[in-house]
Amino acid sequence: MLQKKLIKKINHNLYCYLILFFLGTITSFSLPPYNFLIINFLTFPLLLFFLIEIKKKNSLWLNFLIGWFFGIGYFFSNIYWIVYSLTFEDIFKPFIPVALILIPSFLGLFYGFITLATSRFTLEKNFSSILIFSLIFAFVEFIRGFILGGFPWNLIVYSWTSYLNSLQILSLIGTYSFNLISITIFLLPLVIFFKKSLKFKLISFIFLLIILLSNHFYGYQKIKNNNKFYSEFKDFKIKIISPKISIERFFQPNNEEIIIEELIELSNPNILHNTIFIFPEGALAGVDLNQLKNFREIFSKKFSETHIIIMGINTEKVIDNYSKIYNSMVILDNKLNLISEYNKIKLVPFGEFLPFEKFFKKIGLKKISYGYESFTAGNDRNLISIDDKNFNFIPLICYEIIYSGKVNLKLDKTNFIINISEDGWFGNSVGPYQHFSHSIFRAIEEGKNIIRVSNNGISAYIDSNGLIIDKLESTHKGVIEINNYKNSKMTFFSKFGNKIFFYFILFYISLLFLNYKRER
Repeated sequence: MLQKKLIKKINHNLYCYLILFFLGTITSFSLPPYNFLIINFLTFPLLLFFLIEIKKKNSLWLNFLIGWFFGIGYFFSNIYWIVYSLTFEDIFKPFIPVALILIPSFLGLFYGFITLATSRFTLEKNFSSILIFSLIFAFVEFIRGFILGGFPWNLIVYSWTSYLNSLQILSLIGTYSFNLISITIFLLPLVIFFKKSLKFKLISFIFLLIILLSNHFYGYQKIKNNNKFYSEFKDFKIKIISPKISIERFFQPNNEEIIIEELIELSNPNILHNTIFIFPEGALAGVDLNQLKNFREIFSKKFSETHIIIMGINTEKVIDNYSKIYNSMVILDNKLNLISEYNKIKLVPFGEFLPFEKFFKKIGLKKISYGYESFTAGNDRNLISIDDKNFNFIPLICYEIIYSGKVNLKLDKTNFIINISEDGWFGNSVGPYQHFSHSIFRAIEEGKNIIRVSNNGISAYIDSNGLIIDKLESTHKGVIEINNYKNSKMTFFSKFGNKIFFYFILFYISLLFLNYKRER
């Protein structure tokens, strides 16, 4: 009866696209901060059901529209926060309606291509169709993570964020492979509900339970076994400073010294304690490193020689008579002498640099973040070492944390990743929670402790199992003190990276081939 009603609605195109938009929208509620994972067991089977039924009309355009409308609904409801970044300066406000419509529509194209490509195969309500759809969906999502600089934001696998035991498989296979498996799992109700054979329904349901429970218990055992390997810092401690300095203040004149005083007061440095202080990205957006040295006297009075300061700040270099500005993480002593630095490699289009800059400048546009000039991308990411503290880490700035398999390409041996961020551009939305979820995934994938320091976002200390040891919400300023850490080792995924995903693709193709032979 339900199946007949759905088919009737599908035959009316307007109803069909409204339902698909709605399905995409409610699928967003499976993501952080809501984490209603169970929604996917409804929406994904219905998406494939729509495709199977509309495919019978033999229209490529209709097959494309199925995924596109689902994708528009999905991205409209989970990246609406992008408009907040356009509210801080008047020059960008006219673009708010355009961004709200065009960006979800563009990202929705990927889902349109998924349903279009899937429709080229013979589709039935069976396991082969599930494998085909999962394979194409996961591969296109992988492409989304790399094409045009890549935007692997809100892959459906992030629905598992609050299910820590189930996430432990990331240390073996990584995000993209788990994304492929997740889509397959979410689609299994298609054969459970729409197949007539009771025996097949029962087998499919048992198969689903076995997958979910075995993965859960693997993760439970992994966390239990790894909880023993904590070590204390011998000679120092680390302080995460999360000041919650509003972005609006960066546009106020002569505000730098007041902000510096706030940072120092929150840090509460004690000259008797060896301490590494970590300030977030964006706390001093209106000051570059050279200008910061004008405040050397304030820092040298408040901090001692036993203190190290890690912070996000703009740096400027003259190369071939051209001035280049970088979004940098710098390591400073108490007199603001530079010990080491990292220049951000992966810049945000329009946020940190302006594509086709010469053209856009002619019509009065600039990058969204503070300042007029575009940032220059750094050349390399190296392990940063603080020798006198016997401490080293992999540096990541802002959304560099979202790239699975791109964090530690040099296979550096360290226990730590430090990720500094400014999440104020998300406003009071779901954005900071979505951004934070990537830190949990990278911690498990790479087997590293992650120190996340955000100005207007979530700051946290996360161990190598993805367990949140301590956290400050995006609305709370404060300090997190770190005195111990989990000894980490290379994970299977950190050694082989996203090559594993392609082995999974071959495995799925093999399953399809075997199933095809069996059916013949």
